[in-house]
Amino acid sequence: MAAQTISRKDFIKNSSILLASTRMVSSANNEMNMKESRDFSGKTLVLKNVRLETGFIYDEDEAIKTKTELFNVEIEDGKIKNVLPNNPQGKGIDARGLLMLPAFRDMHIHLDKTFYGLPWQAHLKKNKTVKDMIAYEQQVIPELLKTSIPRSEKLIGLLQSYGTSYARSHVNIEPTSGLNSLKHLEQALKNKQASFKAELVAFPQHGVYYTDSAALMKEAAGMGVDFIGGLDPTSIDGSIEKQMDFVVQLALDNGKGIDIHLHEADASGVKTIEYLIAKVMENPTLKGKTYVSHAFALRYLDKVKTEEIAAKLGEAKMGIASTIPFSGTPMPIPALCKHGVEVLAGNDCIVDHWSTFGSGSILQKANMAAQLYGYRTEFDLSRILKLATGNIVPLDDKGTQQWPKPGDQANVVLIDASCSAEAVSRVSPVKTLIHNGNVVFDSAVA
Repeated sequence: MAAQTISRKDFIKNSSILLASTRMVSSANNEMNMKESRDFSGKTLVLKNVRLETGFIYDEDEAIKTKTELFNVEIEDGKIKNVLPNNPQGKGIDARGLLMLPAFRDMHIHLDKTFYGLPWQAHLKKNKTVKDMIAYEQQVIPELLKTSIPRSEKLIGLLQSYGTSYARSHVNIEPTSGLNSLKHLEQALKNKQASFKAELVAFPQHGVYYTDSAALMKEAAGMGVDFIGGLDPTSIDGSIEKQMDFVVQLALDNGKGIDIHLHEADASGVKTIEYLIAKVMENPTLKGKTYVSHAFALRYLDKVKTEEIAAKLGEAKMGIASTIPFSGTPMPIPALCKHGVEVLAGNDCIVDHWSTFGSGSILQKANMAAQLYGYRTEFDLSRILKLATGNIVPLDDKGTQQWPKPGDQANVVLIDASCSAEAVSRVSPVKTLIHNGNVVFDSAVA
């Protein structure tokens, strides 16, 4: 049964799942009433007519279609309580055949600095290098900090409208803003804590030593951050060893993970990755907690070297966070995945002084990856959904349903698509976002 396509007017008229209303629904149609707050804390949220993927349909050995069925899904205390046979006549919020997928996760973004909410401003031609951008940030950050809290919240709202309920945000730690970028973002996240969650990376955007940021980084490491960041150690700080040793030791001393920015696309970029791999192998507690963001140097390796580095990254359980760059030589994401490297995706910049192109949609990133790597089949499109969901997909590679299960966190989207493959291919619109069991976004009332 395909998902129904209905107009916004009819969607509201027929009591869409998120219509915030104080009207009591009559017992004749047996629908649940939704409080305007959309807060289901301490209550059971029942969704009926929820479309879930149940398997693949095969032609010989090729998955040519995804099977789906309608279910009742019960959510309680922020988790999936039960997945039950559909009872369309029973009590519950009518999901109207929309597809349920895991909520999306933006795993490389800068929530602390954005022009979003301010008048349009394009990138300035004079800012050609990272050092140019550092100098420019030193000029604009003091003014941006004045309104950074409400603008961060507005940016979070944009992400939620595209189905994202979780992010890994890098936050500036440098002499210009001191610790204020971190403090402001922490306040914004506190204001949004019921509807959104983020893990934070202390990011020395102006270099650890290029500007005097080491002491600030140490102070930030003792605050509410989850990862220690770094930036282009050769071109900014003049030494791979000095910066990377600092980053690694700070992470070890404070029990944090590592996530460094590495734009350097030449031999120094490769050497930095190999140096960090060696450090992780020396310190196994960093396995599964260490990431290289961008890692553009991987785009320019020959096949043999690519396989070698991918294998080493897999052995060290190091991840790559990518924005799926669409120009130049592609990132070797298929090779990384083949060797078990965790690949995460993010929007990075959204309407800021670095770039104006971030849309806020992480599903769009999965779509871009599908186009870039030629993923056109039902199976391949369903697999690349993992870039949007933080590596959770409803069906495993054999077509066995593995999500959702009782006990799973109730972070889900309801999307106007028949299956994961269609959602990726068409960047299907998100109708509803539920975070920890509470409805936090609905297109009918946004």
